[in-house]
Amino acid sequence: MRKIKLVEVRSEIAAGTRGASLGIDALKIASLDKASDFFTKFDPINVPDANNFLWKGNKHPHAKYIDGVYQVLKNVYSTIESLRLEKKFPIVLAGDHSTAAGTIMGIKSADPNKRLGVIWIDAHADLHTPYTTPSGNMHGMPLAMCIKTDNMDCQVNEPGEETIQYWEKIKNIGGEMPKINPKDIVFISVRDTEEPENHIIKKNGIKNFTTEEVREKGVVEIAKLALETLKDCDQVYISFDVDSMDSSISVGTGTPVANGLTVEEAIELNTELIKDKRVCCWEIVEVNPTLDTENLMAENAFEVLEATTRSLVENY
Repeated sequence: MRKIKLVEVRSEIAAGTRGASLGIDALKIASLDKASDFFTKFDPINVPDANNFLWKGNKHPHAKYIDGVYQVLKNVYSTIESLRLEKKFPIVLAGDHSTAAGTIMGIKSADPNKRLGVIWIDAHADLHTPYTTPSGNMHGMPLAMCIKTDNMDCQVNEPGEETIQYWEKIKNIGGEMPKINPKDIVFISVRDTEEPENHIIKKNGIKNFTTEEVREKGVVEIAKLALETLKDCDQVYISFDVDSMDSSISVGTGTPVANGLTVEEAIELNTELIKDKRVCCWEIVEVNPTLDTENLMAENAFEVLEATTRSLVENY
């Protein structure tokens, strides 16, 4: 059996709404409601967050709380790097999606010569930079951090000098090279993008399997095609944002979007993808119980988490 390690990251400073830091405990409550022993099987590591920066006020309008985000990403990076060096398989439960950059940086740093592919199951492309963001929320930037782009072709903002210094430091966590090639990103169910992100997607030919394609071809076929797209990669990391699921079931997340996956499709997709032996880390993010009723999102998300972990254990 793979040596699974649960990693808990209660960071929410990069989200636009408050509450994502409570998502992990909402998942634990969901497991109790389902009488599951999931959280007794794995010893979690708790990564220190920087949510206290929220009390200090934001000085960076085009990259909100970037000073705190930098701290969290360094913490996540060093945790994931250590686990991968020990050949452990991190299952990451995180609040806002910005921390995925730290995960990617840690995986890459542990195996710098291995080509890393990313399967990003999300409503959003998360390819903004401080120069292009319409909101300043950094959970929309993790993939841009990892491909090391500023996307100046689409610049609309003039970030301050200190913001730029932090942005440069973030891109260089774990080494000054890009951690992934943009061509080694596969999107599934991405459907809410802005023009600067579309520019990067088009320029690099990044594949997006839409919700419609998932329905037309079937989940198993889409999983196969996604992994085939990354056939030249030595390692694969899967990041599952719960807002990839349809807004009718994903109220308990910061940025719900219509026309997403069903819970059943999300379960089938993740359980299928994780069977690939190159997968080295799986992550679930953006559960926000403060936006929900009766913990519904966490219950759905926990079903995905439990089924995916079971598939990982059974197919090793």
